[in-house]
Amino acid sequence: MPPKKWLSVTAALLLFAFLPCAIPPEAQTPKTQKADSILILKKDHVMQLLAGGKVIRTYKVALGRGGLAPKEREGDGRTPEGHYIIDSKNAISHYHKALHVSYPNAEDKKRAAKMGASPGGAIMIHGLPNGRGWVGADHRMYDWTLGCIAVTDDEIDEIWNLVPVGTSVEIRP
Repeated sequence: MPPKKWLSVTAALLLFAFLPCAIPPEAQTPKTQKADSILILKKDHVMQLLAGGKVIRTYKVALGRGGLAPKEREGDGRTPEGHYIIDSKNAISHYHKALHVSYPNAEDKKRAAKMGASPGGAIMIHGLPNGRGWVGADHRMYDWTLGCIAVTDDEIDEIWNLVPVGTSVEIRP
């Protein structure tokens, strides 16, 4: 190819490579898929966000400091097991963002009543305590929450955007 044609082809390619209108907007940035369910596997310390039955994100988590047994009553420091939903979001909690889990469900209330105890509440998926974000992933070295599911601040920021209120949550042993 003669030098002049080579330059004009190169210039055209460069021009189209840097023009945002050359590619339709929907092809430039893939749509972020929202989660329609959350699965928490306590034994593995893993939380998965799912959409249409497929895992779209996986996170390592810290759980309740009361051990891996299911939550039975208020104050036991355990993470519950069962089926719930994300029923609200709190951007100004004591932690870097929090998604409230609808614990206790009817089964949880019944179990606690048989024990003559309160089932407790305030189970959340949350980031680190405010001002402690610098701890990062090291927070997962041990289970430290009062029964919640904890991730890093960067992770809760991502989860916040991917999980709408009403998302189902299943917590397994």
